Formats: sequence, C-alpha cells, structure tokens
Amino acid sequence: MTPRPSLGIAMIICSASLFAVNGTMAKLLQQTGVDAAQVATLRAGGTALALGGAALAVRPRSMRITRREAPMLACYGLAGFFLVPLLYLIAISRMSVGIALLLEYMAPVFVALWARFAQGREVRPRLWVGLALAVGGLACVARVWGRPDLDLVGTAASIAAAVLLAAWFVLGAHGTARRDPLSLTAWAFIVAAIAGAVVRPWWDFPVAHFRESRTLLLTLYVVFLGTTVPYFILTAALRHLPATSVSILSMLEVVIASAVAWVALDEALPPVQLAGGVLILAGVVLAETARRDTPVTTAVT
Repeated sequence: MTPRPSLGIAMIICSASLFAVNGTMAKLLQQTGVDAAQVATLRAGGTALALGGAALAVRPRSMRITRREAPMLACYGLAGFFLVPLLYLIAISRMSVGIALLLEYMAPVFVALWARFAQGREVRPRLWVGLALAVGGLACVARVWGRPDLDLVGTAASIAAAVLLAAWFVLGAHGTARRDPLSLTAWAFIVAAIAGAVVRPWWDFPVAHFRESRTLLLTLYVVFLGTTVPYFILTAALRHLPATSVSILSMLEVVIASAVAWVALDEALPPVQLAGGVLILAGVVLAETARRDTPVTTAVT
C-alpha cells in the first residue's frame, strides 16, 4: 500500500476530535456511578466485539496469529488499549481533562529519549531544549512555586499513562508494518477486554445504571465514537505517516479536549497553566522532531 500523507493527516484530525470529546463523555459517565475500571472494561469489551466481528466478517484469515506475534499483541493491547485508558480515566476523575491530557502527552518526549538512549539513535540538539521546555511547562501547570495544584494520584496516573502511550506508539509502528490495522486493533482490544474482565468482572457492574437513557447514551459514545472509531483511524494513520508525525498531530486532542471540557464541564484553566500547556506542547514538538527516523515500512494488504 502506497502511503498517502494528506490522508493520514485528515485521519489524525478526525481521530483527535473524537478522542477529545470522549474525555468529557467518560468523565460524565463516571459521575453517574460507573467507576474508571468499569468504563475501561466497557470500552475494551464493546470495541473488541465490534472490531473482532468486523474483521471476521470482512477478512477472516486476517485474524490468524502466530506464536511469534502473540507477545507483541499482548503488550500492545495491555499497554495502549487497557492501561492507558484506565490510567487516563483515573486521572480525569481527580483533575481536569485538559491537565490530565497535557501530562499524558509527554509521551513523545519519552519516545525520543527511548530512541536516543535505548536504541542509540542519533538525535538533534533540540531534544534537550524540548525536554527543558516540557519540564518548565509542567512546573507552570503544577504551580510548584506555591502549593502545588495537581492531585498526587491523578498526576501519577497521567505520567504512567504517558510512559505506556510512548510504548504504544513504538509498538504500533512495528505492528502496522506486519498486520492490517483492523486485525491489529481487534486483537489488541480482545487482549484489553480479557484484562478488563479480570480487573473488573462483568457481574460486578451496576446494571441498573445502564437502564437510564443518559448513562446508556454516554456508554454508547464512549465505546463506539469515543473508542472503536478513533482507535482504528489512528492505527490506520500509522500506515501513511511515521510515528513521529502521528504523535505530534495527535496533540490536537489536548487543545480540542480542553475546549470541550471548558464548555461542558466549566473546567477553565488559569493563565499560568495555559502558558505551561503551551510550553509542554512546544517541548514535545521539539523532542519529537529531534529524532532522525527512517521512513516507516508499510504492509501490503
């Protein structure tokens, strides 16, 4: 398949917009009495059924896996499709959607550091400028010169999500070079659904909550428009753009999500935190573009 960068950009913008609205929807869903682990399990289970069913209907052979692929699929599913959403949901239950996303989107900095120190790749000097800006922005967001505003648990969850999101970007670029996006995403969500069922068994769910139309509509958005569709689009975009570009463009989610949360949840950020957010985003862009990546090889389907 020949990469089409313009299509990849359009796909990422669409995916980021759906993800951005999903943060507010997920927070509203938690306010109805469904906890973070249950929301993560619902997302994974519903999406696994939708994408797995679609893959079996369209291309049954694509769902075959080898023993060699199994560890990668397990790590990919657990890291990006269960633990990252779970940690993000924990974070937004204790702090604003915008701040949680800003911290989570430190992930590209970790990807750049991984490339430099773990893989020994050459990087441009601006990596260190980007890292300094990101740390300075984080200090502004936390307002560390006084009494820090950030919730300890929420902050820890967001930073852990950032580390795992970085792993997701790396594994995603590796996986899309060998599998088609639909089967890759379907298997990842199947792994996540199994993990979710262990952490939060289905029989423990507050079934009565889902009889209310508001809770049901929020659940449907979170599972399908907030998870199934954007994850598939984002994974498919990795076939048209390198992981560097995907991770940078995905930061549009932070801006859109903050605007949605401001309107829907009245989560306006004070000027100093807005300035910190700008510094973090600038630092992430510098760090991401500091790597000297080779083009991503795409699979032929």
